[in-house]
Amino acid sequence: MAKAKNPRRVADNEARAKLRMIRTSPQKLNLVAQLIRGKKVETALADLQFSHKRISHDVKKCLESAIANAENNHGLDIDSLIVSEAYVGKNLVMKRFRARARGRGARILKPFSELTIVVREQEEVPAEAKSEAA
Repeated sequence: MAKAKNPRRVADNEARAKLRMIRTSPQKLNLVAQLIRGKKVETALADLQFSHKRISHDVKKCLESAIANAENNHGLDIDSLIVSEAYVGKNLVMKRFRARARGRGARILKPFSELTIVVREQEEVPAEAKSEAA
């Protein structure tokens, strides 16, 4: 007798990827996450490819993982995916000390963070429906 299957944490038209223990502060990582929120995945990948931020390479790997999860695990069409959510959380903080003058020590905090990306399959709206709505 097997255990009951875990319920899905996201909707049927969504897929998720999570990257943990990223060696950067959540504030810096959130700047890159803001760059891709709400965009189509092709545009988001291109933005991350040409970003000058060091951490954008790791964010790109997480986005590619979310796209692969959508295609392989949930059977979603990758051409109609958008980044519906990209949020950042705190993780552990390494504490270090640096020797200072007169026998003192200065605290150095080396924070880690985690990133969660949710991609959603967006149904294409025909061009006629767009012109009628306007």
